[in-house]
Amino acid sequence: MQIKSAQYLISSPSYDKCPKPDKPEFAFIGRSNVGKSSLINMLVSKQSLAKTSSQPGKTQLINHFIVNNAWYLVDLPGYGYAKIAQSTRRRWEQMIENYLRKRENLVNVFVLLDARHEPQKNDLAFISQLGQWEVPFVLVFTKADKEKPGAVQRHVQQFLDKMREEWEFLPQVFITSAEKKTGREEVLQFIQQCTENLISGE
Repeated sequence: MQIKSAQYLISSPSYDKCPKPDKPEFAFIGRSNVGKSSLINMLVSKQSLAKTSSQPGKTQLINHFIVNNAWYLVDLPGYGYAKIAQSTRRRWEQMIENYLRKRENLVNVFVLLDARHEPQKNDLAFISQLGQWEVPFVLVFTKADKEKPGAVQRHVQQFLDKMREEWEFLPQVFITSAEKKTGREEVLQFIQQCTENLISGE
C-alpha cells in the first residue's frame, strides 16, 4: 500500500462523538510508552502526525486520522500507566471499552507490545478482554531495533506460549522498528488486504 495522504481529523472523548462510521477503521493501542505514536508516524511516513512524548499517558482521547481518504487510523489511549488518578483511569478504560465494543466500522485492533520485554500481565489481560469481547486483533512488537534479534524472537515466542494457555488460535504477529522502518510494508499490506476483503465481501 502506498500512503499518498494522512491527516489528523478529530479527537473524541467517547465513541459516539467519533466521525461517521463510513470508512474501514484500524485502531492502535498498547501500554503507555510502547512507541505507539512513533509507529503510527512511521507507517504513514509523517514525522509528527501522531504526537510523541517522553511522558507516558499523553494520549487521553480517541484520535482519528484519515489515510488516503479511504480509511481511518485511530490512536487510542495507552493502558497500564499507574501515575494517574483511579477515577481518570476508570474513565479511560470505559471510553476504550465502549469504543472497541460499539464502533461498528472497526476492522482490526493493532495491540502494541514492547519487543524488549518478557510477557507482561497487563498486556495478556487486555488481550484476554479483546477475546471476550470478540474484537479482532493482531500483535505488533515494537522497538525491535533496541534489542538483539535473538532476544526479540525469544520474547515473541514467550508471549505466544503464554497465549496458548487460553487461546486455541493465535493472532498474526508483526515485528517492527519505527527507527529502521522494519515491518512497515507488512502492516500496510495487512491493512490493504483487510480493506480489499471488505470490498469483495469476504
